[in-house]
Amino acid sequence: MSRLVFLGSPDAAVPSLRALVEAGHEVALVVSQPDRRRGRGGALVSSPVKRAAVELGIGTTDRLDDVLGVSAEIGVVVAYGRIIPARVLDQLAMVNVHFSLLPRWRGAAPVERALLAGDAQTGVCIMRLEEGLDTGPVLARAAVGIDHDGREGATALTARLAELGAGLLVDTLAGGVGALGPGAPQEGEPTYAAKLEPGEFHLDWSRPSVELARVVRLDRAWTTFRGQRLRILRAWADAGADAGALPGTVTGDRAAAGAGALVLEEVQPEGRKPMTAGDWLRGVRPAPGERLGE
Repeated sequence: MSRLVFLGSPDAAVPSLRALVEAGHEVALVVSQPDRRRGRGGALVSSPVKRAAVELGIGTTDRLDDVLGVSAEIGVVVAYGRIIPARVLDQLAMVNVHFSLLPRWRGAAPVERALLAGDAQTGVCIMRLEEGLDTGPVLARAAVGIDHDGREGATALTARLAELGAGLLVDTLAGGVGALGPGAPQEGEPTYAAKLEPGEFHLDWSRPSVELARVVRLDRAWTTFRGQRLRILRAWADAGADAGALPGTVTGDRAAAGAGALVLEEVQPEGRKPMTAGDWLRGVRPAPGERLGE
């Protein structure tokens, strides 16, 4: 077992932290993003990883340089949210749990980019951390299929990968730091998973329904109806539908797209709770020819 430091912030990093502790590794310190003010009252809220560390009785900090003062053998990084500078990596080797099949989707939003691209599979890589953006040699990898027909969203897919990554991480570190080896160089053409911009969640009804369904799977898709924002929480593409109407036109539970139609299942009108598309449609009763996005 190893004495290590853990760097992470969101929910997706918590399974790895818990798995390391359960496997018997000594987590000397957890580094996470600083507490942030949330909600109307502006109360300070800790990251999910910091909350888990406190529950586990592990010391926490938001100062990266603190990792150099606890005599750790290695650092483990899972969705930390900051680039680790060379001056730290030169003094403490680190491994990273990354939610993609590198070198595809290096960067900040690998799960979301895989969904938007319609990838058939994704996975998890455990890699040695370098100063470059997700360029390090790979120690272990595991692939999973993306079931687009099943309409698994980014949140659920990330949670699935987080559990897969936690198990793969424990297996990788089972022999101790000295048994890790150098890893295998990444092979293939790199692609980059840039952070998503707010406009990418807006549904452009002139696009094909298959592409719109991928946006819905990001779990933050929205459009407008009668001048108010409408979130589309669950929907699926009927790519073969001949809508015969202008993009965005609502007919029954379907909204016409540039090609095919998007079948609405669950929505959330502005200022209201999520509801089935059927309940929403019965309430608003769209007029013939009335369109989303207007």
